[in-house]
Amino acid sequence: MDGGDLVIRRESPLGGDLALLFQRHTADMHADTPPESIHMLPRAALDTPEIAFFVLREGGVPLGMGAVKRIAPDHGEIKSMHVLAEARGRGHSRRMLQALIDHARSEGMARLSLETGVQPTFIAARGLYLRAGFVECPPFGDYRHDPNSVYMTIDLGGSD
Repeated sequence: MDGGDLVIRRESPLGGDLALLFQRHTADMHADTPPESIHMLPRAALDTPEIAFFVLREGGVPLGMGAVKRIAPDHGEIKSMHVLAEARGRGHSRRMLQALIDHARSEGMARLSLETGVQPTFIAARGLYLRAGFVECPPFGDYRHDPNSVYMTIDLGGSD
């Protein structure tokens, strides 16, 4: 990535030094979203074969995380993407998102989708996804219409 000090690699979500990332992610999700509209997976639920979990580290310190869950043979969903507030503004979210897109593509997924919030807390995230080529879409997978959710997807190209 950017020098030998910054790495994004697949890890277990149960890693001992990831507690702060999960605490902050959970707090952000609960900050202004009604509980019934929070679709975040618990930490232990991310530790399954259909989910690839990644950690962004700088100097060995975990600053960001993200996951891709396979929801169909050719379709993935981004889950639990988060960068610590004090590490934002340095391109880490963009790097993590690109790593997740690259992973989905390398696994043969033709489409990658996500659910995010409509609240002001999520404005920067929605902008990041739009700049990366995601477009709004109807609910996918097990999601249903929710006035507190925005659904987005990107075509990764595939074997049509």
